[in-house]
Amino acid sequence: MSFLKPKTHIEQGDIVILYLSVNSMHAIEAVPTIVNKKGETIAHIFQTPYGSLKVQSIIGVEYGSRVELSKGYAHVLQPNPELWTQTLPHRTQIIYTPDISMILHQLEVRPGAVVVESGTGSGSLSHYFLRALKPTGHLHTFDFHEARADQARDEFKRHGLADFVTVYHRDVCNLGFTSELDGVADAVFLDLPAPDLAVPHAFKALKLSGGRFCSFSPCIEQSQRCINVLTKLGFNEICSMEVLQQESVIKTRSFPVIDLEFLKAPKSSEPNANDDSKTKEPKELKKYLTSSNPQVLPGHTGFLTFATLPPNVPKA
Repeated sequence: MSFLKPKTHIEQGDIVILYLSVNSMHAIEAVPTIVNKKGETIAHIFQTPYGSLKVQSIIGVEYGSRVELSKGYAHVLQPNPELWTQTLPHRTQIIYTPDISMILHQLEVRPGAVVVESGTGSGSLSHYFLRALKPTGHLHTFDFHEARADQARDEFKRHGLADFVTVYHRDVCNLGFTSELDGVADAVFLDLPAPDLAVPHAFKALKLSGGRFCSFSPCIEQSQRCINVLTKLGFNEICSMEVLQQESVIKTRSFPVIDLEFLKAPKSSEPNANDDSKTKEPKELKKYLTSSNPQVLPGHTGFLTFATLPPNVPKA
């Protein structure tokens, strides 16, 4: 129930983020015992590079506390979508925070919104949608893979989010989003190999008052085919973009300052080389704060295609 609302203390069954460092975090379930591969019930002991943690010892501990490991320490944090994205079990490739932030902004997801998502996958984006649309909105999320849909459904239930999400096992490219969802969505998101096949179904799912559409595609050809269908169906404000998170390397650098006063003096007929070299010598160093790009730049993730369905577009 860790994702439902802010909490002060860890309860049994909570999902807890064990924070070792910014690059080392783990999601663990706060239960005193687990069943091993042999079917035996044993004490839940989690191993880390800094030693082991007896998970039972963190039940009742305040979130944010430092906990002792056998060879060091860690901190226990309440999970949120950002931390979950970094620690979740990967059932598929996932979308990360830079793209997700743009998706939420462009789709205008807010409390009370109804969102249709196809491509549940590992549920990374789904958790962001759910945080944005609670407590009065609803997420309808689809996956064509039955096992992944079942895993996602169970995960949302364990996280305390089952009341705000419905998980479907369905091939939306061929079968659509079910007739019950026609005209109910404020926004539709697609993460599919052939999004252009699902665009007509997204068109049906959006409200008669209009709505926003987004598709995530690794290849520009997928985005181009999607745009062609969007244009035929009457969508406008169509655009594709790529979101790259780039670091700025900030350093203080010292530069020599040369005294150029000698340029104002009249030239002598026979210049003295020794005097000239002394005049041009730097007399001081000045420090400046500089910004530059890192040597290694982030790679390509995917293209985001956005569009708006205007109000009262005929759907017959």
